[in-house]
Amino acid sequence: MSSVTALSTAPVERRERALAALAEKPDGVVEAIAAKAEVTPAEVLAILPKGAATTADVSEFEAIWTEMSGWGEILFIVHTDDIVLEATGSLPAGSEGHGWFNIHGDSPIGGHIRKDNCAGITFVDRAFHGRRSCSVWFMNAKGSAMFKVFVKRDEARELVAEQLVKFEALRDRYAGA
Repeated sequence: MSSVTALSTAPVERRERALAALAEKPDGVVEAIAAKAEVTPAEVLAILPKGAATTADVSEFEAIWTEMSGWGEILFIVHTDDIVLEATGSLPAGSEGHGWFNIHGDSPIGGHIRKDNCAGITFVDRAFHGRRSCSVWFMNAKGSAMFKVFVKRDEARELVAEQLVKFEALRDRYAGA
């Protein structure tokens, strides 16, 4: 096989591996599915069933962040190969300065985000270990999540209804885009 043929079939093979890994564990951790298939998490999100992943352009970063800052207490996750860091709190308002999107406020969630590294935003609504899970993924150009914002669960492990309504309304703004 020539190198040109190998290059042209590589995306198909990647997609097939991703589909097989997803079929094996459709409600599993996206990063684990991606690792098993040797693809990126973005490639897994792209093959989720219709309606499970809705994308928004990166130009909507601040508008989406601002909207989510009114959701109340959320679950903020940073997932790398080395750690899955979970923080619960409200999203503080953010502002740009010195090349960063800076977040500070009365919340355990704070710091500085390299907003220019964000290549896209994906609203994810899918089963996770048998339960509905709703989150907003801020994706980098490498195909991984910079961070994720999840609709919080209540004491009964159900999605907080008020937040779920806000998530669905925000996602639906971008569903036809």
